[in-house]
Amino acid sequence: MGLTIIQTLLFAIGIYKWIVIAMVIFSWLYAFNVVNNSNRFVAMIGEFLYKATEPLLRPIRNIIPDLGGIDISPIVLFVAIFFIERIIINVLAPAII
Repeated sequence: MGLTIIQTLLFAIGIYKWIVIAMVIFSWLYAFNVVNNSNRFVAMIGEFLYKATEPLLRPIRNIIPDLGGIDISPIVLFVAIFFIERIIINVLAPAII
């Protein structure tokens, strides 16, 4: 049962990584006016991605210095997610098995 929980947790982390990637791509498309800002469907996608990623990205943005228009907070978040995944795989999983 413990292994199932670990696999489910790693699956959820994997889905969240894809949500962060989608947020980065959407923010680029929005910044360069590729997507229609007034389309309600596009606004719903943007709102979902913002609400899903901003609670973890905001504290990172508060800590790292301003780099003049370059937002590296998603990269820092990916490094943190990678670190958490490695802890789960290398420390928690062997302890449960």
